[in-house]
Amino acid sequence: MYDLLVIGAGPGGYVAAIRAAQLGMKVACVEKRKTLGGTCLNAGCIPSKTLLSSTESYWKLSTHGEKQGIICKDLRVDFQQMMARKEEVVLSLAQGISGLFQKNRIDWIQGSASFLTPTSVQVGTQQIEARSILLATGSEAVPLPFLPFDEEKVLSSTGVLALSSIPKKLLIIGAGVIAVELGSVYLRLGSEVECVEFFDRVCPASDRALSKELEKILTAQGMLFQFSYKVTEGKVGSDVTLTLENKEGKKTITADKVLVAIGRRPHIEGLNLSSIGIALDPKGKVPVNNSFQTILPHIFAIGDLIDGPMLAHKASEEGVAVAELLAGLRPTIDYFAIPNVVYTFPELASVGLTEEEAKEKGLSYKSATFPLKANSRARSTGEDVGFIKMIAHSTTRQLLGIHILSPHASELIAEATLAIQTRQTVAALLQTCHAHPTLSEALKECALALFGTSLHS
Repeated sequence: MYDLLVIGAGPGGYVAAIRAAQLGMKVACVEKRKTLGGTCLNAGCIPSKTLLSSTESYWKLSTHGEKQGIICKDLRVDFQQMMARKEEVVLSLAQGISGLFQKNRIDWIQGSASFLTPTSVQVGTQQIEARSILLATGSEAVPLPFLPFDEEKVLSSTGVLALSSIPKKLLIIGAGVIAVELGSVYLRLGSEVECVEFFDRVCPASDRALSKELEKILTAQGMLFQFSYKVTEGKVGSDVTLTLENKEGKKTITADKVLVAIGRRPHIEGLNLSSIGIALDPKGKVPVNNSFQTILPHIFAIGDLIDGPMLAHKASEEGVAVAELLAGLRPTIDYFAIPNVVYTFPELASVGLTEEEAKEKGLSYKSATFPLKANSRARSTGEDVGFIKMIAHSTTRQLLGIHILSPHASELIAEATLAIQTRQTVAALLQTCHAHPTLSEALKECALALFGTSLHS
């Protein structure tokens, strides 16, 4: 009998298992893959960021190298080597998690779990019992009903990360985070990339000002967009042909590969949740209370299975919280201060409220921006695209939202997240000395700009 059985070894599940073991529990983790790490490590965050990094290096040298005095003759891509390195990175990190499981005496059970009773599951021929069970099975890509994934011509995010050759033209249904990230990979490698989006802009959940600016930058890089269109039909032959429709009519568009990136849904196939009385809510999520408990108090759910943004770091925080709750601790998660990042070039990172959300809430606020062109580090590296936007309460000056469209925004957002998490006022940034020359200075400049005292713009 285990104290905790974790089903799923993604960034929520494996972290929960490690934390529970650290707290003295006897822990097992069931994972259907042959490696640990879940979708994020094996077919999502890590392989995509590895390819984004590799292709960004190539793109910068091929488009900006000469201006900086770097002449690269016969610069070319070895796609097979690039993909092989991606696999090496994934494998090394998966082995690292396996080592952590061994170090913390966590039993890893390879296979798919199915509930037999509220306290036991079947994995292959094994029956496993536990006092508490954590559901952390993550999510899967949503297909279009008329365009199922074959991972040859109609690709999910998993399939597009495992191509054997660079497509001549890649059509992407959607223009959200996955779409623009993976579109950037193949655009840099020479594919014609075109996104079809139902909404009127890229990354529709982001602050509109940054979203529209990112759209302009990606368009300048060569990415094509068809906004305010719905895909109503798809035909697969030697190529894939999509029918697009808006209020003005229909048209068709063709490519050799299509990536469907319209969203993700909880992955619960085979768990047999209905047999123990757990039903999904109208949004297809597993209902939980503030302690991540399902209708059965000893069964918990986290990450992409429950409400909230589908982010690896959100799942990890929740996994740690469940382990600590079981140990009698009182963890808290501030969902207002969970950052979100888009790993294009430049990156887009956000935390807190967008300006649109501040308006909807009827808040009295001030907003300001600071351009990267006025930042000395950005100018010296030749990466002076984008800007920082800051939103603060007009009266209290409490920071409400910080949005960064900049190179390395994924790193800059940490300071912003700490400020939002601790409910700091603008004064906290104004009184913090930032090293010079750094991109982080732009945060302080943007805080100054909120009250008309920016020194460099």
